[in-house]
Amino acid sequence: MKVGADGARVAFLRSSGAFDPEAALWLHEVASGEEHLIAPGPIDSYAIDHEARVAAFTRGGRLFRADLVTGEVTAIPTGDPVHDPRPDPHGLQIGYVIDPDRSASLRVTGPDGDRLLAGEPGNAWREHGGSIAWGVAGAGAAEFGRTRGWWWAPDGNQVLAVRTAASNSLHLLDLDDGWVDVHWDRETYPHLAQVRWSGGAPLITVLRRMQQHGLVLSVDPRTGETQVHAELADARWVEPIPGTPRHLPDGRVLVGGELAHDGFDARCLFADGSLLTPPGLYVRRVAGLLPRPGGEAGAPDLIVEGSRDDPSVWEVYRVRTSLGGGGPEVTRLPGASRDVTTGGDVLVAGDQVWRDDQRIGSLRSLAAALPYRPEPVLERVTDRCLPAAVLYPAGFVGGGLPVLVTLGRGPGDQQVWAEDAAWQERQWWADAGFAVVSVDSRGTPGVAPSFEKAIHRRLADVALADLVDALRALTGKHPELDLTRVAARGHGLGGWLAALAVLRRPEVFRCAVAREPVLDWGDLPRPIAERYLGDPSDSAHIYRNHSLTEAVAEAPRHGPVLLVGAELPGLRSTPAASLTEELAFLQEVVSSPER
Repeated sequence: MKVGADGARVAFLRSSGAFDPEAALWLHEVASGEEHLIAPGPIDSYAIDHEARVAAFTRGGRLFRADLVTGEVTAIPTGDPVHDPRPDPHGLQIGYVIDPDRSASLRVTGPDGDRLLAGEPGNAWREHGGSIAWGVAGAGAAEFGRTRGWWWAPDGNQVLAVRTAASNSLHLLDLDDGWVDVHWDRETYPHLAQVRWSGGAPLITVLRRMQQHGLVLSVDPRTGETQVHAELADARWVEPIPGTPRHLPDGRVLVGGELAHDGFDARCLFADGSLLTPPGLYVRRVAGLLPRPGGEAGAPDLIVEGSRDDPSVWEVYRVRTSLGGGGPEVTRLPGASRDVTTGGDVLVAGDQVWRDDQRIGSLRSLAAALPYRPEPVLERVTDRCLPAAVLYPAGFVGGGLPVLVTLGRGPGDQQVWAEDAAWQERQWWADAGFAVVSVDSRGTPGVAPSFEKAIHRRLADVALADLVDALRALTGKHPELDLTRVAARGHGLGGWLAALAVLRRPEVFRCAVAREPVLDWGDLPRPIAERYLGDPSDSAHIYRNHSLTEAVAEAPRHGPVLLVGAELPGLRSTPAASLTEELAFLQEVVSSPER
């Protein structure tokens, strides 16, 4: 979903369902409420100019330009399949990437033709033998939530691009072939976590290797020199807030940070050091800006997604950016859901279009209705107030039930949500005869920074202790839970934890299914492994404590574990398995007499 800066048009992809690959490009006219099909699917990726007058998109690797005002679509010939196309802010030229999996190059096409802006095809890192890439996110970027590798300047005359070789570097490219490097101490701060260029100078966040210290830097677009705007520090790891840093209209720089003194334990927003959000609001994302009703033109409100009081509820708030004597001022936007988008005085939340906190229209949805109407029972359990939930089979009236603990994809993947969509697959498992239990153990976002970071260098021990304690606490209100028949399942790091639960706590967990589990933390991308476990060169014992290979060797007796997409001696494995096959495995174990 993308909204033009004048709030007149909304561009979006629409399909007939969540798994429909034929997503088409549509336009919503805010004033009239009319919708227009711009281009049929399947659309691979798309982007718009500043005011949503022009879109660039790809279909099957071919590049197209769409005039969103007239609806005219033009195919643009290129020599290679195109990726990540983006029109400049004025809609005159389109930049794109070719060959992103090897020696990626960044090209620009426009009225003056198509030309190479940056690329070194055929060259290789002398010290590593890998390819040099321009315009792709680069190694480690995804672990910080950065999915892009290049950005247009607000005036459309420059491009800021990542060059990936032995490490990531950043460069300012003029369209007349001049360029300068962006200067920072890349040896001390090797991680390029965040980049934004939406007004003023570019802003970047860089982190030390262990992620316990970072800098928010502004970049001089003429020289590439950088200036420190803020320092980020935490004894465990720094957690930047998506949507930051960014320039506010009055020139201040918005930065996400944490309050961890004087009794505070909060994830907040600051503008040049001034607190903008109250400690009671856990900030998850900054979505954009909206004019303040009756306020000054240069002092808009921030639109912030976060949780207040209840981590299972994700809400949208207006946050005052102008300084006042009454402290932070926050107003919840009723009816607005997560993943909102703003432009001009328009906000789009899901399929609803808002202006001045009033719903003025909606986007037609072709998605099928959700198949289930789950009713999970949400709780806060143990003295650590762990968010937890129990989901019963539809129509359940009583009796003992085997328990299935769902673990998602591991730390950072919140499971306990007050949203029907989050429980659809889990209701399928419940209707198969399980009481499905989900626990947001320490390490999960949404509660507080200290809760999230308590797992530092001891994730396995903390997470398993929380799961066991939560299960035992839940039986007080849910005597239907048969704790002699507990299974677990998860994917990735969640699969790792599911298998580890059976190996380390066999008195509680009888069996598990682990999809594509992490067998050894040393195989993970370095930013992920080091964020949680530290430097492997001085923490070898911690990595061993988190290794499934070591856990199998040390576990004399344990229940069955099914690894899907992975192999480990001593555990059953299969290259692939359907949910039905998973179910058959778990039912066979939990229905058999305890061994």
